[in-house]
Amino acid sequence: MSRIAILGAGSWGTALAIHLGHAGHHVRVWGRDPKLVARMASMRANTEYLPDVPLHDAVEPTDSIPHALDAADFLVVAVPSHGVRHVLNLAAPAVPPTAVVVSGTKGIEADTLLRMSEVLEAELGGPGRIAVLSGPSFALEVARERPTALSVASRDAATAARVQKEFRGRYLRLYVTDDVAGVEVGGAVKNVIAIAAGAAEGLGLGHNAMAALITRGLAEMSRLACAIGGRRETLGGLSGLGDLVLTCTGDLSRNRRVGIALGRGCHLDEILAGMRMVAEGVRTTGAALALGARHGVELPIAAQMADVLSGRRAPQEALEELMLRRQRAE
Repeated sequence: MSRIAILGAGSWGTALAIHLGHAGHHVRVWGRDPKLVARMASMRANTEYLPDVPLHDAVEPTDSIPHALDAADFLVVAVPSHGVRHVLNLAAPAVPPTAVVVSGTKGIEADTLLRMSEVLEAELGGPGRIAVLSGPSFALEVARERPTALSVASRDAATAARVQKEFRGRYLRLYVTDDVAGVEVGGAVKNVIAIAAGAAEGLGLGHNAMAALITRGLAEMSRLACAIGGRRETLGGLSGLGDLVLTCTGDLSRNRRVGIALGRGCHLDEILAGMRMVAEGVRTTGAALALGARHGVELPIAAQMADVLSGRRAPQEALEELMLRRQRAE
């Protein structure tokens, strides 16, 4: 039995805590809201994010970062991308030097354009002990023990193998890779493509348009990943194509819901005001475009979504613009 600390008591952090408890580990899950943590402890459920799934007996909610990290063998970071660096600043003095650090966050830091593993490395050091967990996974389905397959990426083979061994379960299968960049670009940029796919659905453009967006979105993700050192075949796997299809088509996808609402004429501010959880694609769109510009990579879908999110262009106009771009070989 390992001791696992999870920073982030949202839907994904809670789902991982429940899974890891079922897998036989002792889990402490930290949340920044003491009232939410107190309710989790007393009601044995996350009433805000996963109210219908009971916490495993091995899961201990806490609002103390030092307590969560005390003697931890693994640290899982599961907070939204814009809060990762701040939380790591708070946590760094208490992180055991031998703990394996696992990023469960999909995104790109807006100011620095760093991937999440790079933020972890900058704040905690030790790139060899950092791993990334990513792939097609709705938190609710993981918490309810629905079959799921994910990628574990690390530059250190022993670290990846250790996470694969300790985090697996009867219904959670893990595949290892050393392509950290490819896995993280796939996990981040697929959220942008999902907003576009949702907008197409909201506009009622049909299945042909959806298939085209998913396919060309995959090409866009692959170009960016390869430009920063990732491998194209990684984007054809779980953390690329798999996650992209799930997020573009699944009813539990927050980014898809944002796109559907935009396609139906809603304004971004009112959409976000009605959401409890973060739609990472909204923040990732601008960061992905900036990262693409840095590496000379064209991202036409992301560019159109940036215009839609900012209100500079209507969703219908943006998707028409994509159709009217200069034709080329595939």
